[in-house]
Amino acid sequence: MPDVVPLGTYDPRATGPYRLVGRLGAGGQGVVYLGLDGQENRVAVKMINVDLRHNPKAKSQFVKEITAARRVASFCTAQILFADLDAEPPYVVSEYIEGPTLQRRVRDSGPISGNALHRLAVGTAAALAAIHLSDVVHCDLKPDNVILGADGPRVIDFGIARALDVTETQTSRIMGTAPYMSPERFRGEQIGPAADVFAWAATIAFAATGRPPFGTSPVMAVMNRVLHEPPDLAGLSGRLAELVDRCLAKAPEARPRAQEVLMLLLGYAGADLASSPPIGTVLSAAEEAVTMVTPSAPVEPVRPAPQARPASQARPAPQARPAPVPVTAAGPVPGPTRSDTWRRRAARQAGDAWGISMAIFLGSAGGAVGYVASTTVSTAALVGTASFAVVYSVRLLVATTLTAGTGPEDGGPDADTSHNGPADEGRATLRS
Repeated sequence: MPDVVPLGTYDPRATGPYRLVGRLGAGGQGVVYLGLDGQENRVAVKMINVDLRHNPKAKSQFVKEITAARRVASFCTAQILFADLDAEPPYVVSEYIEGPTLQRRVRDSGPISGNALHRLAVGTAAALAAIHLSDVVHCDLKPDNVILGADGPRVIDFGIARALDVTETQTSRIMGTAPYMSPERFRGEQIGPAADVFAWAATIAFAATGRPPFGTSPVMAVMNRVLHEPPDLAGLSGRLAELVDRCLAKAPEARPRAQEVLMLLLGYAGADLASSPPIGTVLSAAEEAVTMVTPSAPVEPVRPAPQARPASQARPAPQARPAPVPVTAAGPVPGPTRSDTWRRRAARQAGDAWGISMAIFLGSAGGAVGYVASTTVSTAALVGTASFAVVYSVRLLVATTLTAGTGPEDGGPDADTSHNGPADEGRATLRS
């Protein structure tokens, strides 16, 4: 799980209906706390480092951005559950996703390659496509804002940075992390979805090589390289390297859109790419690609089957999307939810610590019985191994069957909550 630091002397112990139990991180936007709602469900509470009480324009922009962000489909993102912009300080509550950040994963274990890299690229590109579909621009995509959850990568912290940009313009501060910021941000130009595509490419390059494509410091040197020099993509090869290089173009109009990036990763090309299939079909194919084994070479992705999802089930166009729905502890999150397939339930249960511990214990007991009966180590080992395999398999089959409809994708009672799981108690409303 993400590193949780104990609360310090000056950290709050509660805000609104949420009890705070630890710190998950801090940055230019504010401090993120691990919180518990009224039903002891874990959530991520981000205290925003800005005073909105005397800035009606900034507050209005926050309301607009957070309302749009709550419409983003839950696949590959951490849903925003609640926001109180009248609090002091204002705060935003989102799902808590169990798992390390991409930054920490690369720092601790080194670069990512093969199937894992392809799944990461597909999952994060799908998240961007869903975010842009709701007319939201992330503005701060980077390895620290990608959580590697048990069911795939999740993009967090969207919908906040662009609102902060409005307030920080007045103080000439640049909000963001320089190695992942697009040239137009340094030039002070209007920021759009193309900036997120640039940040996506820089993030994937970091995942594959262990370093940002334009270096890390000092900031002015990074800025100069972003504006004027080609990226360092040594360690990336094939079509993925070509796609990342396209997305790192200096001119925003030269970069592909997030949906096009996703389609290229999924194997669409030529006439298939030009036909622009419904976004629902593309996201459905992305979900399968993230949760199944992909080709050993990430540059040769699988082409989704045409029947992956009927057109009748495609996601609605942005103008047809309904207004955000208040979230309740038992109710659905805004937007369509992900199907809880057998494969995904089995994957969750396969790594369950209690199940594995029980199987090891009973396997050891079986080995002891075998040794007492035969007094030979080989027989005991055989009996113990067989006992472990039988107990583990039966438990996995039963647990997978019984958890249908209760996983985090369904918002069931076992749903995990983000930073980093389930909706908070009562109505999750946006106060304006």
